[in-house]
Amino acid sequence: MTTLPPSEFTLSFDHDPATLTVRVAGELDYDTSDDLLEAVIEHLTAHQAPLRDVRLDFSELTWIDSSGLSTLLMIHRRASARGATLHLDNRPDVLERMLHITNVLDHLTAPPPGVRDAREGQAAVAEDDGMTGAGAT
Repeated sequence: MTTLPPSEFTLSFDHDPATLTVRVAGELDYDTSDDLLEAVIEHLTAHQAPLRDVRLDFSELTWIDSSGLSTLLMIHRRASARGATLHLDNRPDVLERMLHITNVLDHLTAPPPGVRDAREGQAAVAEDDGMTGAGAT
């Protein structure tokens, strides 16, 4: 049996005034999860203006275990508390399976309650405007 060396874990960050993007590469597991959590929290609290979105890009993720999933739940909690929506982009099969088995994808990517309420209100206003415009003579 051949044992492959673990993939190097790296994080890279991009941010604009409203969005933080974190590229996660390698294995997100017991040994690396704290690094991701601490880095995201640092970036969340460093911005003066609140972020609207936190995007985690997993295009180079090679493995995730239950510690990694727990970290995603904690990041979701922290981002939601600051009014930001978490996005899980470019999910490889290993992450898709984990999210499917645990049934947490919808929870992790749901907008925070205040943001959700505002979006639902905007959609209702847009719908009402469309109905009013269509029925006017």
